[in-house]
Amino acid sequence: MNELLATLVERIAFEARESEYVDSKSGVSARLTITAYENLVSTAERRMLLNGETKTFVRISDLFGVIPAVNGKIELVYEGEQEGAGIVAMSLLGKAIRNEFIELFPDPAKLKKKKEASPYQEIVSWFGDGNSVDMLLQEGDKSYRKNLEAVPGLSKLVETYTGKHQPDDRLVMMEFVLYALAEHSLIGKSALQRGVKFTDILGSMLSEKDFFKDEN
Repeated sequence: MNELLATLVERIAFEARESEYVDSKSGVSARLTITAYENLVSTAERRMLLNGETKTFVRISDLFGVIPAVNGKIELVYEGEQEGAGIVAMSLLGKAIRNEFIELFPDPAKLKKKKEASPYQEIVSWFGDGNSVDMLLQEGDKSYRKNLEAVPGLSKLVETYTGKHQPDDRLVMMEFVLYALAEHSLIGKSALQRGVKFTDILGSMLSEKDFFKDEN
């Protein structure tokens, strides 16, 4: 398994222990990370079989398969129950991605505060020009690679700050950057029926507004 994904699983457990929505008395089950690893691998294996592939690798999007493991291994306080177990688990995943990102790449908030040039501008501008990327949970490896490599500056950013990687690891790191930029509100992210769409941050906000308007 990619080292980054192993670290993110550990971070999810850490964020759970720090969360105001998790009962500190009951704590977080020691089996959370073990079950999460198992779910992560099985999610990737299921995708491989659905696509008729003979091999694959674990991706960032496979972390959605970890959500049931998180829900089953933590006890929520009343406020957490009100939020909903699924929402709390997704929040923990988001925090894990956001906090791990600034361990590897420049902190977007600090760059903005210091008014320094952003290394993310090329990527952000590409989405701002109306481009988008659909990352489907069950898409095959070829489509996955094509979608990520379509984003200009993404591969270069990864190499600049984390060095050279094996091809599969490079793609995972590129996917991680997209999720992290969305968590830091530099690009937009919205849910698809079976995946995630990355867009311009403003376009994402307008889509959410239209969704709630339709619901009402």
